Amino acid sequence: MKLRLLLSLVLVFMLRTAPAQTLTVATYNLRMITTNDTGNLWMNRAPVVAELIRYHDFDVFGTQEGYQNQLDDIIKILPQYQRSGVGRDDGKDKGEHSAILFKKDKFKLLNHGDFWLSQTPEKPSLGWDATCCNRICSWVYLQDLQSKRKFYFFNAHYDHQGNIAREESSKLIMQRIKSIAGNEPVVLTGDLNGGRNSTWYQRIATSGWLKDAYTQVKYPYANNGSFNSFGSNLKSDEVIDHIFTTGNFKVLRWGLLTDSYHGKYPSDHFPITAQITFK
Repeated sequence: MKLRLLLSLVLVFMLRTAPAQTLTVATYNLRMITTNDTGNLWMNRAPVVAELIRYHDFDVFGTQEGYQNQLDDIIKILPQYQRSGVGRDDGKDKGEHSAILFKKDKFKLLNHGDFWLSQTPEKPSLGWDATCCNRICSWVYLQDLQSKRKFYFFNAHYDHQGNIAREESSKLIMQRIKSIAGNEPVVLTGDLNGGRNSTWYQRIATSGWLKDAYTQVKYPYANNGSFNSFGSNLKSDEVIDHIFTTGNFKVLRWGLLTDSYHGKYPSDHFPITAQITFK
């Protein structure tokens, strides 16, 4: 009896003193494929992007602008990741994706889905005053295989022109997250095409529910703006790519990664990463 009690106390002590498992999350606008990017073509950037992801060891991350073949290229180099998310133009493979990638040996995919940032979110469509492109938000419901904890991860890319579209996108995303995730832990990543002073950013950041990971750490690694335009926009400090978390997470670190190669940049955006742990 005493031995059983002693073993129980030891087990409780071990559970309480074991280090909390951390997750490295990120958001990364990959820059779409275009022949206009002379000197920065995807065929040259692809292996650098993949090695950046490998080195910084993202566990789960949201991407923006990636076409099907770009995402295929990343998975080919990094087969440890699984991808979720559809093309914004046909709900299948066509057009840019807001795909989410996660480590297959760390998470179990429980559910997933997509919705468009528009008045008709269930089908490919332009939203409000957007004139260029359909915009999409993809999400996954994951279970951490080690801790057995479950959480939702949402990822989006806002319109770059329509002010109404950006405002309404934040409203829609907040509504959809609440209806899909309820009170469960949530991470939201994305290129919001707006800095911390934009009203569509503020709608999320001051909601009292989702908070910018940047504001939750004492020493954020904030040494630049997040849109670099392949090196021609390095003087800006404006961050338009963001990571938000619900109160179920504690944010340990936040950083903007300015990795380069031979004086060039893997994308026209710098990735944003955060280290988080379940509370």
